[in-house]
Amino acid sequence: MTDKQPPTLIRSIWTDLISVGRVPLVLLLLIFVSSIAVVLTTYNTRHQITLRDELLESREQLDSEWRNLILEENALAEHTRVQKVAIKDLEMKRPDSDKEVVVNLK
Repeated sequence: MTDKQPPTLIRSIWTDLISVGRVPLVLLLLIFVSSIAVVLTTYNTRHQITLRDELLESREQLDSEWRNLILEENALAEHTRVQKVAIKDLEMKRPDSDKEVVVNLK
């Protein structure tokens, strides 16, 4: 009396994969790994492109703000405006020529 069980389908497939089908099994695993790599690469590429677009938009906004600040600085530093503010707000006046002191540096 032998206790040999009849072969089941799963056992037969497993035995075939281990003995005869090693190369197809390895190829199947490689195909699966490469397909996962393609999906991950595509996702990362799209994510990086989105980040790049956001950074470019931010750079454009900062560049526009910088240009506006340069224009404002030029307007505030204009000689006639500075002179008007000095006379009106600070009550400054131009000294007389006899009160000017010239310092010579050696």
